[in-house]
Amino acid sequence: MIKAKRTPLDLMDDIYSLAYWLTGSETKATELVNSTYLNVDNESSETEVFTTFRACYLESIDQDDAGSLPETPCFSKEILAASLLEQDADIRLSVLLSAISGLKHRAISRIIGKPLNTIRVWLSEGRKSLVHGIRFECLFLNMSAYRIRGES
Repeated sequence: MIKAKRTPLDLMDDIYSLAYWLTGSETKATELVNSTYLNVDNESSETEVFTTFRACYLESIDQDDAGSLPETPCFSKEILAASLLEQDADIRLSVLLSAISGLKHRAISRIIGKPLNTIRVWLSEGRKSLVHGIRFECLFLNMSAYRIRGES
């Protein structure tokens, strides 16, 4: 079955969903979508749109989030922070591109700019950490519900 070519406008829902899941905020998601679409045209390919989205997202990441990272003899805190934040963002984006947009490993590899095997590892580890996070959150929410009702 041949997959129909999606235009930048066809991708807008996916881009917004990705932005919302990555930022957790409607306002930030809208800003990210707007900055992405300011940098693409109607003739941009699906890969170009997602690559532009990634670049806009990486620009929007607040570097102050890594203030607690230690200084190392080889790397400054800023370089280490930027590298770790970018890798974390790329792992999350890889998982979301697969889950939301239904992209295959090879397409994600082209968008992220990393080798195919790296993407495969990231998808595996990213999904595991996502499931672990969901399970932990559900456990925490269930325990909170019991406390609210006065149960032990």
